[in-house]
Amino acid sequence: MNIVLEIGTKNYADDLLTIKKALSHMESLVSGYNGYVLSEPSPKFGWTFFKLAIKPNLQNGIEEKFSDMINKYQANDPAGKFVEFMADYFVSKGCDIKIKISD
Repeated sequence: MNIVLEIGTKNYADDLLTIKKALSHMESLVSGYNGYVLSEPSPKFGWTFFKLAIKPNLQNGIEEKFSDMINKYQANDPAGKFVEFMADYFVSKGCDIKIKISD
C-alpha cells in the first residue's frame, strides 16, 4: 500500500527542509532510498498544504524497523498507526506541522 499524507504548515520553507532532512535520515536507517515524492505546495489561509507520498520500499522498511513502536499507537488500522508514528517522528525532528491521510 502506498500511503499519501497531506501535510499542513505555517512555515513551509523551514518545515520542508526539516521534513526532507528527517526523511533522508529515515531512508538511511531503513535502506529505503528515493522513497518519497512531494507535491507542489498550495497556500490557503496562512497555511501551506502539500502531499507526501511514501513509496512502498520506504514504508515497508519503516514498518519493519519500528513495528514495536508503531503497534503501540491507538489508531484503529495499520495505516492510521503509521501516520501517527510519522507525525510524532516529524515533531521530534522540529517540524510544527499537521498531518492526515490524503483521501
